[in-house]
Amino acid sequence: MKKKLAAALLTALTAASLSACGSQDADSAKGTQDNADSQANEEQDDSEGGASYKVGIVQFVDDASLNQIEKSLEKGLDEKGKELGVTFEYDGYVFNGQADATVLNQIGADLVADDVDAIIAIATPAAQVMQAAVEDTQIPVIFSAVTDPVTAGLVEDLNEPGANITGTSDALDTNAVFDLMFAANPDIRSVGLLYSKSEDASAKAIEEAKAYCKEKGVEVTEKTGTTNDEVSLGADALAAAGVDAVFTPTDNTVMKAELAIYEKFIDSKIPHYTGADSFALNGAFLGYGVNYEELGAATADMAAEVLAKGADPAKTPVQMMDNGIATVNIETAEKIGLDYSVFSDLCETVKEIKTAEEFE
Repeated sequence: MKKKLAAALLTALTAASLSACGSQDADSAKGTQDNADSQANEEQDDSEGGASYKVGIVQFVDDASLNQIEKSLEKGLDEKGKELGVTFEYDGYVFNGQADATVLNQIGADLVADDVDAIIAIATPAAQVMQAAVEDTQIPVIFSAVTDPVTAGLVEDLNEPGANITGTSDALDTNAVFDLMFAANPDIRSVGLLYSKSEDASAKAIEEAKAYCKEKGVEVTEKTGTTNDEVSLGADALAAAGVDAVFTPTDNTVMKAELAIYEKFIDSKIPHYTGADSFALNGAFLGYGVNYEELGAATADMAAEVLAKGADPAKTPVQMMDNGIATVNIETAEKIGLDYSVFSDLCETVKEIKTAEEFE
């Protein structure tokens, strides 16, 4: 009411000034009036709503885990916006790179050209491309589900990233997965490793898997692929080799192919141990790791801290999520005849799931 009254008084004063000064000052007075009205309107708009931030969301590929993160991320941004009295605008700025570097680079260039206030990148390859895209700008990048941010070259240190980038990690406890594997079958003599060499997220876990097997005196057979067809051929080769179990870390390439390969392992009675619950959803025997819905929400919180509260990404520690949830596909377990009751003593939580394409 006070702002409206002030605008009205200013209008009256301006009108009086126009009468006194004559026509030669009409244009100047009109400009004064327009500026005053504009300022009053801006003040009124500010009083009715807070700041607005454009947020680009870039997902590496379409798979169950990353889709779950993206949905949780949008929900989290909406909730934080209401809590803080601001708006996070992401409609029209949500993209999926479909595991194509060319597409991801174009998305990054477009978001920079659109002058977004921040980019949230889901999965390691997307984060790497977005980091390069914003190199000559002040646009912060908040990543989600990056398994090993240091090895991927995204941050210098988990506690002090050192650049305009930070985020959440779904780092995998590889030894814990193998502890479950050998608890279910102490007589394992050979393990297959199925992964993509093109994903930095898999590198550390594969080295840890090799070290674990070497200590156990267990033979390792490696098969890799960068496409669904190559992953499928790798699964065929591991089944033909008669390995006792197969391990895949948080590898998006294999995750994308899981629905096409899980029956191959079932037919060969080979349990597939993996680094995310989405693998189990898509038919693998076991997925181990973080809760991706919680990870998406945590990423939204970090983005809000950076944009609305001025947190410095370079000094904001990478958030490591609790890693101890075993998700077992009970249909697969029954078909391969493997008892997983021992798992409850070895991890934080055991969840049971049935085969589906997406989480509900």
